[in-house]
Amino acid sequence: MGAGAKHQLVFVDRLPATLVHLRHGVTHDVLACWFSVDRSTITRAIGEVRPLLAERGCTVAAGVRLRTLGDVIDYLGVTGETGIVDGTEIRVRRPAAGRKDRDKFISGKSKQNAVKTMVLTDRDGRVLFCSPTRPGSCADITHARELRLVRLLADGPAVEILADAGYQGLGAQTGGRVVTPPHRKFKENAPEWYEEMHERQRKAHSSRRIRVEHGIAHLKNRRALARHLGRREHMSDIVQAVAGLLSHQQTADLIPPRQM
Repeated sequence: MGAGAKHQLVFVDRLPATLVHLRHGVTHDVLACWFSVDRSTITRAIGEVRPLLAERGCTVAAGVRLRTLGDVIDYLGVTGETGIVDGTEIRVRRPAAGRKDRDKFISGKSKQNAVKTMVLTDRDGRVLFCSPTRPGSCADITHARELRLVRLLADGPAVEILADAGYQGLGAQTGGRVVTPPHRKFKENAPEWYEEMHERQRKAHSSRRIRVEHGIAHLKNRRALARHLGRREHMSDIVQAVAGLLSHQQTADLIPPRQM
């Protein structure tokens, strides 16, 4: 107790420095000038506060936070709300030449170096959960299975999760609790009535799950998630910290102001 270097920044200064860094992507050098300290002091402060923000979880009500995917499934089961899941990618720096895992971060979708996270929102687009990041080459359905989404839905309450075509196959494994766009039965020479029906069903499903795209867009408004130029090892904490801050803001906007 009491060992190690003393803090030059008190907590009420370390917290704003971390928030500004996550929101606007301000570099450590600039923050060091603002707070009149050394760059290493800012780096140390952000490295200590960022995991604390990531552990807070997503706020859904006053004093109620969801920290794990299991908490989210239980919350949806109690409230009867529909969840919407989707994967999103965040561009990162290319690993150094010669690393064995260099190609692992290349996304098959964007053909760029990225990490991937799974975002789960409610039907209004409020962020309920952001998973730890995985390399960009990881498929959406593989990521969901690694997070034990199939087992949580099979053993948990009866909930409805809307997903895109990247999660097709989870519906059969979860007893229909994961709803994906309809499969195309005719690859060639499809009747006109089937084309019209398939397009109508696809658009109806897309209109139901569009809110998750809005939630992801709000996350990407933070410069830290637009494109990350720092260490990839910190991305999980950054994503979950930003998700927690955004969910707190979204929940606060829903609470009516106190009557004077």
